[in-house]
Amino acid sequence: MRPGPAGCCCRRPVRANGCVANGELRNGYVRSGAGVAAAGQIHHVTENGGLYKRPFNEAFEETPMLVAVLTYVGYGVLTLFGYLRDFLRHWRIEKCHHATEREEQKDFVSLYQDFENFYTRNLYMRIRDNWNRPICSVPGAKVDIMERQSHDYNWSFKYTGNVIKGVINMGSYNYLGFARNTGSCPEAAAKVLEKYGVGVCSTRQEIGNLDKHEELEKLVARFLGVEAAMAYGMGFATNSMNIPALVGKGCLILSDELNHASLVLGARLSGATIRIFKHNNMQSLEKLLKDAIVYGQPRTRRPWKKILILVEGIYSMEGSIVRLPEVIALKKKYKAYLYLDEAHSIGALGPTGRGVVEYFGLDPEDVDVMMGTFTKSFGASGGYIGGKKELIDYLRTHSHSAVYATSLSPPVVEQVITSMKCIMGQDGTSLGKECVQQLAENTRYFRRRLKEMGFIIYGNEDSPVVPLMLYMPAKIGAFGREMLKRNIGVVVVGFPATPIIESRARFCLSAAHTKEILDTALKEIDEVGDLLHLKYSRHRLVPLLDRPFDETTYEETED
Repeated sequence: MRPGPAGCCCRRPVRANGCVANGELRNGYVRSGAGVAAAGQIHHVTENGGLYKRPFNEAFEETPMLVAVLTYVGYGVLTLFGYLRDFLRHWRIEKCHHATEREEQKDFVSLYQDFENFYTRNLYMRIRDNWNRPICSVPGAKVDIMERQSHDYNWSFKYTGNVIKGVINMGSYNYLGFARNTGSCPEAAAKVLEKYGVGVCSTRQEIGNLDKHEELEKLVARFLGVEAAMAYGMGFATNSMNIPALVGKGCLILSDELNHASLVLGARLSGATIRIFKHNNMQSLEKLLKDAIVYGQPRTRRPWKKILILVEGIYSMEGSIVRLPEVIALKKKYKAYLYLDEAHSIGALGPTGRGVVEYFGLDPEDVDVMMGTFTKSFGASGGYIGGKKELIDYLRTHSHSAVYATSLSPPVVEQVITSMKCIMGQDGTSLGKECVQQLAENTRYFRRRLKEMGFIIYGNEDSPVVPLMLYMPAKIGAFGREMLKRNIGVVVVGFPATPIIESRARFCLSAAHTKEILDTALKEIDEVGDLLHLKYSRHRLVPLLDRPFDETTYEETED
């Protein structure tokens, strides 16, 4: 389904997308068998030699043909029944719950009726009980969930008054475990709350610039290893409101096809020309860069004012890690700018939690715009941008999010400061370092066990975002419900957040998860996987011991 993005040279002919011609290497897997080198090993010669200083292992196993066909059939059946139910609603045979135009506006252009609305009322409503579940506790390793029921097929819910206690939380982005109500972070936030109150009631440019905001930005700059940084009150707006300040008409944005909605919105609002490259595919990106240099702007053929590459550190639906060394090499070669979104990777990657730049051992100065959020690894809210002092000074006066948005709440700022100092070891303890190491251990253990069970798992082996493929629409809701019955809270994801046939469950690992918690969750996942027949993988993956460090290949052996 996805070609391996890296170029690799073997003893067989290699296609342009990096796959061996005779079917030996397919979708990132190396098939062992006849014709393979002695002892089942394949020796590779790498094209991009010294770019990677560590193993880079990612897997995107191809969807089995039967599963793909049955998934399409399932959506086809649901669509047919959806049209039938719309027909019954139109003639008032079935009660209509969804938003409709008023009778006096029946001759107007339809406001609500589009395909996604059709999907919402006929497919999403069947499994709506899997989302928006209200919790009534700290989103730590375990949470308490308010029980609710629906008597009209998920159009509305009523609370029963019961609370489901001690549900294992496998869905929150609490990567380092700082979302808690005890310890140094909440204590420090409580003291700041007493001194400053909750809200600032002003923008930074007016009377909302606190000493705490200045302290946070200096700390973020030191943490990232950049000259300066600026904090924002909302992570989504950090992208959507700052990209339009950096590029505009006459500029070119090259965006990964799986970039987050905030990056997509920011790119569209900028007015720049947008071109999409295949996910993590450096050949696709380089082709777009070459074409941009050679042909320039459409019609006029003038050179582009700026070329900005948009990528993420960890892709939140795929669990993959950006091939940053190659992106930086291409950026330098073609004189483009790089915007890196580290929302999921900051704190979660690197020996000291400094993100994907540290993970690959790169220089932060090679990234022009470093963006990240405080909502995940730091257990708070808001976002930041780091880079050269000239960049930050420019954004302070030109960014809509900086000029018009209310300042970060003081207790939230203190939560970020305290947790970041803990990660940096400035609190006098090794707790932060231990949390980073624990997250890495939990990630590798959880991924390895799921693969051994036979599930199709996407992404990089070091990514704490773990997508487990469900595919079929009926299994989205069934998986979420069955896991909750077993006191495991999971996030299930479908269209439009993913391609329509690539529905999945997404697990997020945390340093707060103990091995006992993970083993309990894995036991229940294994049981539900057997119950719902989710173990689609046809491969037992064994990393090649002699592969070069910048390859993403696996040896595939049939079970």
